[in-house]
Amino acid sequence: MPIYEYYCPRCNMIFNFLARTVNPRRQPRCPRCGKPRLQRVMSTFSTMRTSGREDAENGDLPLDEDRLERAVSALENEVQGVDENDPRAAARFMKRFSEATGLEFGETMREIVGRMEAGEEPERIEEELGDVADSDEEPFVIPEKRGGAGVSGRRPPPRRDETLYDL
Repeated sequence: MPIYEYYCPRCNMIFNFLARTVNPRRQPRCPRCGKPRLQRVMSTFSTMRTSGREDAENGDLPLDEDRLERAVSALENEVQGVDENDPRAAARFMKRFSEATGLEFGETMREIVGRMEAGEEPERIEEELGDVADSDEEPFVIPEKRGGAGVSGRRPPPRRDETLYDL
């Protein structure tokens, strides 16, 4: 029986639920505050990372898993039509990917895409900036929700409740 993780924005906490079926339609209530229909999140085990490091700041933020899945499926065919010799076409595709998934470019990735939009060759950009995949910076970041985040404008990463609840 699978274990699913759900996020409660009121409590800023991730809870574990044991499901009797795969991909259950039921959304649980928060065991702490009672909020109905918690948001399902990707577990840190299944989260992709470019650097392979554990990073609670990025790994525990709630993602819209359904939106991400739909975007990847929709863009699958489109990527095959991108002319790999045209940096502008590749940059347009990267922007579409960002818009479709809701993920934003990291600082270096923004510069790379901007330079490719201007027609600059990726090899030249890589010579100057290095390979973004080998850096510690994430190429994509999860945009922060605005408002309700306290004095700093930033909400702390969610805490985890290690109790296993029935779904």
